[in-house]
Amino acid sequence: MSREDYLNASMIDGLSSLATARRGPAMGSSLSVADILKALSNFQECVRYLNTRRSGGAILRLKNEADVQDALFLILRPWLEDLLFENPNDKVANRYSIADFLVPSLSLVIEAKYIRNKDHGRSISKELHDDIESYRRHPKCSTIVFFLYDPNAEIPDSGPLRDSIEETRVYSGKPLTCRLIVKP
Repeated sequence: MSREDYLNASMIDGLSSLATARRGPAMGSSLSVADILKALSNFQECVRYLNTRRSGGAILRLKNEADVQDALFLILRPWLEDLLFENPNDKVANRYSIADFLVPSLSLVIEAKYIRNKDHGRSISKELHDDIESYRRHPKCSTIVFFLYDPNAEIPDSGPLRDSIEETRVYSGKPLTCRLIVKP
């Protein structure tokens, strides 16, 4: 093993030890949904930083929903040890859904959407309301955060959409809070 390989291996081992030491029951336990909303509100700044660096390093090409989910995972995973990716929901009315992200410690579901075109922008409200209907029965969901990545401004008016999504809901005595973030 060359000296350079040895130093790289030592550095990686040290970082691994640090990551292991920092993880524990306390990590993420003091975070709130408000903290997650704040992190998600900085999504575009994170993407812009990576895409405008002078080096030829990591570039985020957000071309579909899976790309957006990957970027969200990279932003949130260091802070949420119990962040679960693509967690299936129980079958409701002969169909089931898969939550993009579930954070059991916060009873939080995060749904990412990539607005593909004008038709999708006009119909996104129905899609979000269908998701609300599906997740309202999920035992680990008291809050849903909808993260909409709309790179070409295809949603006609996000204000009324926000009003219809962020209203107070109670189902069988169980409150359900919904939040909406639209980027860029």
